[in-house]
Amino acid sequence: MKPPLHERIRSDFETRILSGELEPGQRLPIEQELMVAYDCSRMTVNKAFSALAQAGLIDRRKRAGTFVARPKVHSMVLDVPDLAEEVRGRGQAYAYRQLHRALRAPEPERAEEAMLAACGELVQVDGLHCADAVPFAFEYRLVSARAVPDFARADFAQDPPGTWLLQHVPWTEAENRISAVGASAGEAAHLLVEPGTPCLCVERSTWRGSERITYVRQVFLGEAYDLVARFGSAGPGEAA
Repeated sequence: MKPPLHERIRSDFETRILSGELEPGQRLPIEQELMVAYDCSRMTVNKAFSALAQAGLIDRRKRAGTFVARPKVHSMVLDVPDLAEEVRGRGQAYAYRQLHRALRAPEPERAEEAMLAACGELVQVDGLHCADAVPFAFEYRLVSARAVPDFARADFAQDPPGTWLLQHVPWTEAENRISAVGASAGEAAHLLVEPGTPCLCVERSTWRGSERITYVRQVFLGEAYDLVARFGSAGPGEAA
């Protein structure tokens, strides 16, 4: 007995995606083209693609089309991740693009800066994390210039700020806050999506003893990142 047509369509595309014939980020034919190719209804195509989307093999974007899903970057919820290492661990080419860097006084009216205000001047670094030349996260980072004096002069051409901090600055405590947000106009422009696109926001602060070292806000495209929790004992880490 032949399988239903929507199952054959799903199987055809699943095989082509998993074999690498269809590459991550590649746009798939529109529904009308598939209706002609398989001599079927829109409902049949939609049923097949819904199953592929549920399996995480494709991304369906309103008004943009359907694309082969890109591999997700995974991170432990309670860890301070090295995004560059994680992306390369997925077999993708990683790149960091610095958008802005400044040494400035804190703005006490902003909550995250008020908490760092006692540290004196702050180094602000805005940047973009990319996998296979495609942006997947916008990052806004503040670092205490007093706690990490070398950070203002650090070269991020080889290692992004988070990696540099992990390699140079020890930390004793970290706090994560995770939320769902819509990309702001500025974030969306850098991430090449529409404003309001669903994103995962990770805010992290780190301390060395009683001294606050960093605050970072990372906005990830929803389909490009997820978080995995692993619980257990661990020794002191390093700042990021």
